[in-house]
Amino acid sequence: MTSETQSIVEKTLSRIEPFSQLGEPEFTTLVRGTRLRRLGASEIVVHRGDRPAGMFVVVEGEVKLFLVSSAGTERIVRLASDGDSFCEEGAFGNKPQTLAAQATRDSIVLFIPQRTLQDTMSADAAFARGLLAGLSDRVFELVADIEQCEQRSGAQRVAHYLVQHASKAADAVEVKLSSKKQTIASQLNMTPESFSRVLNRLTQKGFILPRGRRAIMLTDISGLQSLAA
Repeated sequence: MTSETQSIVEKTLSRIEPFSQLGEPEFTTLVRGTRLRRLGASEIVVHRGDRPAGMFVVVEGEVKLFLVSSAGTERIVRLASDGDSFCEEGAFGNKPQTLAAQATRDSIVLFIPQRTLQDTMSADAAFARGLLAGLSDRVFELVADIEQCEQRSGAQRVAHYLVQHASKAADAVEVKLSSKKQTIASQLNMTPESFSRVLNRLTQKGFILPRGRRAIMLTDISGLQSLAA
């Protein structure tokens, strides 16, 4: 491992729990066992059915975790961005992956092998509990996502997404779309056309005001919150 790679690994893991809570000896050993991988846009990280035998952490960029139906339709289950991890289940067993993982743009990820993770978990019980807590949170998020897709209309899903991703600026509430609209639509279990139609209706009703291709101003956030409920 080069000094530059080691520096990237250390800086990334030192700001992410539960890695940031490790003592110096365990953290140093973990860093030494971690590999850095640079991905091009659309590059596959994990194929469905693979056994990666370890977990990944996104340093920068974005990775989509998705399913493809028998009809060839893609359903994005989750988007992992800077600081997010995925495939943690690879630390606990050797079952094939149910989701494929693919970079949506040029990205950098870390791969922590199963053996390195298990040795660290054995050495630090709090670290092991932290990994399990993260997996537990992921299960709750997945159930909430299923509930949203099954029980909410397309307009409610879009409104919920906008409210969730809003950032308060000095003079407005704005959502910056870090992903393509097609990617966001898939994440919401919608076609791109349906997603665009909902955005148009929300614009006509005065809930939102598009700002270019990558930003949306929320002009009536209370109305969106009511719609999303």
